[in-house]
Amino acid sequence: MNICLFLTFRSGSDIGAAELTQLMGFIRATPKLAKALLHMPASTSDPYVRDAPSPSLVLQLYFALLPDLEGTLSRAGHLQALTSRNEFPALAEAAAAQQAMLVRPYAVPAPAFQIPAGKPHCTYLVSYEGEAEDLNAWHAHYLENHTRHMAMFPGIRELEIYTRLDWVSLAPWRRLNFMQRNKVVFDSAAALHDALNSPVRHEMRADFKTFPKFTGPNNHYAMATRVVLPG
Repeated sequence: MNICLFLTFRSGSDIGAAELTQLMGFIRATPKLAKALLHMPASTSDPYVRDAPSPSLVLQLYFALLPDLEGTLSRAGHLQALTSRNEFPALAEAAAAQQAMLVRPYAVPAPAFQIPAGKPHCTYLVSYEGEAEDLNAWHAHYLENHTRHMAMFPGIRELEIYTRLDWVSLAPWRRLNFMQRNKVVFDSAAALHDALNSPVRHEMRADFKTFPKFTGPNNHYAMATRVVLPG
């Protein structure tokens, strides 16, 4: 699972239960999909950020190879159906954006989940949406230093960093070129809240102040996450 497609939807109307169930079945049928994550808004308290409201929906679709991902976005690709007002009315009317990225997983002390059956877990999605003065130096600092702090969050179950790449898509959604995204995963919103209000968060903020120069927004979204497996 080296490649990931982010599809972000901001909708003026709620995504109903029926459409959500249909969407999960549709995602399962995606050709050559390795795994998908379906993120919907949750809430938390971060002492350092007050970001805009979370997107209505974020889909993360993982693939082994970039051509596999690009095939779903081709002119007749599987994911084009998400633009159909008949099949997915809320998604078709939403403001949507896409970005394919390289997945960089990092080890955490206790990766096993303890999620009750049928319940979503909690994800903190972070995006660095602008440009670094020296992108190589920026990534080097982040991947070598900042991830060490992130991996020490109490209760963390998963840590991934995503860096950008070139990809081909004939889907109509707006293309994004964020320089980096991150994901930290917890059993619940309460566990995420505890992590964000732990000493580790203060250490991360101190390290943030030493980052090489960069511009653009840096957004943080708490999301309730369901895993969707192919089949």
